Amino acid sequence: MEEIRELGQIQKGSIHCLSMIGQIEGHQILPDDVKTTKYEHILPSIAAIEESPEISALLILLNTAGGDVEAGLAIAEMIAGMRKPTASLVLGGGHSIGVPLAVSADRSFIAPSASMTVHPVRITGVVIGAAQTWDYLARMQARITAFVTAHSGISEARYTSLMSDTTQLANDVGSILTGQEAVAAGLIDSVGTLSDVLAYLHARAGE
Repeated sequence: MEEIRELGQIQKGSIHCLSMIGQIEGHQILPDDVKTTKYEHILPSIAAIEESPEISALLILLNTAGGDVEAGLAIAEMIAGMRKPTASLVLGGGHSIGVPLAVSADRSFIAPSASMTVHPVRITGVVIGAAQTWDYLARMQARITAFVTAHSGISEARYTSLMSDTTQLANDVGSILTGQEAVAAGLIDSVGTLSDVLAYLHARAGE
């Protein structure tokens, strides 16, 4: 019988649970009052999970609020490169970098009451107004779009259209997709709850 365990409390046949909550923190340290997931802690954990003979599958719980795009994409690439079965479950909201994180797993699930916010890359703070700045942002967006479309069923045209919508978000561009809408768009594989995700991982781990 497989069990879910936190890292450090594992036994043979375990499904490891990895949660990514709040903002994804990169090299810039966020304030103490902001709940964050630190990518430099997550990356070695993913490597340890992949190499551990006691862990048979990975469950990723997501409730993200944006954050460092480069750090989030690095985590997503690590998950996508795993050999062990992986499944993600979007809870509450999946904002910005939460989209590539969700689709990085072998199968993605979203809770019926959850939502996903799709919008283009933006930066805050002082910006050097040079052509190279806009080129950098365009290339970063292209990398994210390529990753999302490669790991989900959504087309590049549809994803770009959702990012460019000006009718849904006040003072912003982008789209908010509820659970069923995210599935209908091809962004997420299934609407489901924790039991659905665990059933998938147990079946995959037993192959």
